[in-house]
Amino acid sequence: MRLHRLDLTAFGPFGGSQSVDFDELSAAGLFLLHGPTGAGKTSVLDAVCYALYGSVPGARQSAQGLTLRSDHAAPGTRTEVTLELTVAGRRLEVTRQPPWERPKKRGRPGTTVEKAQSGLREYDAVAGAWKDLSRSHQEIGEEITQLLGMSREQFCQVVLLPQGDFARFLRADAEARGRLLGRLFDTQRFAEVEKRLAERRRAAEARVREGDTALLADAHRMQQAAGDAMELPELAPGEPGLAEAVLTAAAVARSSAREQLTIAECGRLAAESAQAAAERALADVRELDRLQRRFAEARERARLLEERAGAHREAQARMERARKAEAVAPALELREAADAEHRRAAAAETRARALLPEGFVDAGAGGLATAARRAAEKLGGLESARRGELRLAGLLAERTDLDRQERADEDVLAETEGWLAGWDATRAALQERVESAQEAATRAEQLAVQREPAQRRLKAARVRDQLDRDSDDAQRKTLTAGDRALAARTHWLDLKEQRLNGIAAELAATLRDGEPCAVCGGTDHPAPARKVAGHVDREAEEQALAAYQRAERHRADAERDLGRVRENLAAARAEAGDAPTGRLAAEAEELESVYGLARRDASALHPAREELRRAEQEHERRTAAQREAAVRAASRVGHRERLERERAALEEELAEARGSARSVSARAEQLERQASRLTDAAEAARAAEESAGRLKAADGRLDEAAFRAGFDTPRAAADALLDDAAHRELQHRLDAWQSEEAAVRAVLAEPDTVAAAQEPAVDLAAAEQEAGRAAERLRRAASAQDEAARRCAELDRLSARAADAVRRLAPLREEYDRVARMAGLTAGTSADNERKMRLEAYVLAARLEQVAAAATVRLQRMSSGRYTLVHSDDRAGRGRSGLGLHVVDAWTGRERDTATLSGGETFFASLALALGLADVVTDEAGGVRLDTLFIDEGFGSLDDQTLDEVLDVLDSLRERDRSVGIVSHVADLRRRIHAQLEIVKGRSGSVVRQRGQ
Repeated sequence: MRLHRLDLTAFGPFGGSQSVDFDELSAAGLFLLHGPTGAGKTSVLDAVCYALYGSVPGARQSAQGLTLRSDHAAPGTRTEVTLELTVAGRRLEVTRQPPWERPKKRGRPGTTVEKAQSGLREYDAVAGAWKDLSRSHQEIGEEITQLLGMSREQFCQVVLLPQGDFARFLRADAEARGRLLGRLFDTQRFAEVEKRLAERRRAAEARVREGDTALLADAHRMQQAAGDAMELPELAPGEPGLAEAVLTAAAVARSSAREQLTIAECGRLAAESAQAAAERALADVRELDRLQRRFAEARERARLLEERAGAHREAQARMERARKAEAVAPALELREAADAEHRRAAAAETRARALLPEGFVDAGAGGLATAARRAAEKLGGLESARRGELRLAGLLAERTDLDRQERADEDVLAETEGWLAGWDATRAALQERVESAQEAATRAEQLAVQREPAQRRLKAARVRDQLDRDSDDAQRKTLTAGDRALAARTHWLDLKEQRLNGIAAELAATLRDGEPCAVCGGTDHPAPARKVAGHVDREAEEQALAAYQRAERHRADAERDLGRVRENLAAARAEAGDAPTGRLAAEAEELESVYGLARRDASALHPAREELRRAEQEHERRTAAQREAAVRAASRVGHRERLERERAALEEELAEARGSARSVSARAEQLERQASRLTDAAEAARAAEESAGRLKAADGRLDEAAFRAGFDTPRAAADALLDDAAHRELQHRLDAWQSEEAAVRAVLAEPDTVAAAQEPAVDLAAAEQEAGRAAERLRRAASAQDEAARRCAELDRLSARAADAVRRLAPLREEYDRVARMAGLTAGTSADNERKMRLEAYVLAARLEQVAAAATVRLQRMSSGRYTLVHSDDRAGRGRSGLGLHVVDAWTGRERDTATLSGGETFFASLALALGLADVVTDEAGGVRLDTLFIDEGFGSLDDQTLDEVLDVLDSLRERDRSVGIVSHVADLRRRIHAQLEIVKGRSGSVVRQRGQ
């Protein structure tokens, strides 16, 4: 990295714009940056750091960057830093503008804060101009950090060498030295490894403790299942030996549980035998009790039968009388039927006589029949008059029909005359429509001939346009396929050449001791060729050849596709010509529109002809209807006269026949009703007389049947009869008595029952209690056995789960032990880590060794070969070791602490340390060349000789094409160093004065 130019505006103590030409200063190799205290020497270095990283070193950086603005700047001047530098072979220009508080525009009172802005440009040597790269703060920061390979902290320690910091570093303890080295060498990843191992140790320990907790939980469950007879190990989760102790206790508990199960099984067998004997005794007692109760119940039933004997005899007598009355039942039913028939006939006669005139109320059946015959004879005489009345109604209907026909013909004639009056105009209009449609059909035929060529030309034009695009695509594909084929051929030929160059190694692979060589024929092969890295064999060459052949086929296919597309394009252009597709589409659309109008007008030809034909047919029909209406009107006159004469004759005849009735039909209806009523009354009277005779005969037969059955009167026989329900109920009572009596006699005759009745009464409750106690003892024994079996099963299940958990925990315990050892080793707490050195400290110790070696090269020159810096990994007191730094005094041969150096010795030792650290950090950052360095203060503590030696060392940096800027107040340096950058402060702000060689 080489700085070229720095431009400042309103930055720090600089109120205006200042410029620093580092190219001029760097030409001398050493240049001095001096000025009074507070002038702004450090602000120049801050500006370089701010331009690169967007922030200044240490505590001088505020949260918003507002303190970077100069208090001497004009209100409208914006703070800006521009740095031009070369890094990694690229010439860049970085511009930074921090946020600033400016007056509001347009004269409004107050201020407003504008955001920070950044810009990155690169010089293009070919074009001779700058080109913008980015305006993003984040992108610019990432780009600069990547190019430099250093963070801001590393840059401030390596390029802007703060001697005060390195003096403190030289005298610091191991912890403070480790913090600084950690920032410079970015060893956070090693600290993360320590942290990650510690987290893994804690996680593994948590998993082991979790597994042990679950194992102890199962042990507690086994203790509960074993009835607290199991002793748990007095170990906490995570302690060694817990798993073995739990498994041992579980084995003891299982053995005890099996012994208890055996004892419970023996107790259950004894209880089963006792319970079976008690059940047998209870069954005998229950049977004796049943027989005694059966005998007592039979004696009680016999007593009840004796008490109901009188009622049983009465029921038998009632059943006997009912059987005798059944012989009289048919005569009773016949008499009841005859009585019902007579009552119906008498009621019908009464209803029929009520409809007759008063003169026929007391007439007998014969008189009523005679009157009915006379009414029928009168009705027959009215038949001719009824036909005449019907004919008169028909005449009236015919006359009404003639009137209707006359009115209809008059309407037809009026409508026909009106329609025929406009016939000539209608026919002319229809003929005109037919002629217009005929002309449109002719135009449509002419346009139809033009449509097809226009559509073909339009279609060809669209195909032509598409083929133009397809031709471009096909040509691109052909060029791409050709490039790929060429590349594949080149690759194949390269591989072939490589294989030919290494063919000796391929042939040597087939050589066998004692067999002749295929090239020279010799049987000795003292130094066969060996395959080198990247050797190409036959398979790789064949694959490359196959890839080339495929690419060549693809190229040929693409060329064929291109030729086919171009042929189709030529055909389409021959058809469509060069006319634009839009114009052809417009012409085709206009032609289609005109053709559509012509077809629409021509489509009316057939309807117009049909309408003309229908109109002519209508004219003929209406003319014929007019003639027919005139003929019908003439024929109706004679017909009307005949109907009038016939009507007059019929009305005179019907007046005589209907008499006082409204009409002949009404007179006939009167006679029909009278004849029907007389006939019905005569039949009803004869039926009443016949039913009275049958009723008298039925009474005589009933009296005779009752006397023969032994009853005094027919009523007594009727009372003795039973209906079906009463008969069944009485018979059921008699049958139940007989069954009960037989059952009682059977029970009282049973030998077992009689013998049991003679035994003393049994105590059933005592026998049941004894059986219950035996059953309870069996249940308790079975429960004890079940409980013992469940205990064994539960202990077996929990023991198996505990054993499985122990097997699963074994890998976790192994992992925990391994991780715990690694975590303790990297954290410096393990006994294996004798120096108690953490991993990060170990890495930093290696870096510190490199820094001490690089610093010693310059320190020996500065101290005239007296001092050497060495790294020490001894422990400091009770703390950890690894980051000690000692100085070896060649005059005494003793190694001592750096804190024993004098002020001047401390300065050049820290300067050598800073330069050595810069070299190591530069190499760590990927070898980025640092062509510009700054050293801040400390030269005032040196004597003249030491100052010369230090300046010689700094001047030797020019051998590596570096320029070193020294920031110092020492006046002697202004005499020794000619290239100077002076910072002059004043009331309006500081200014820069630059002097070359």
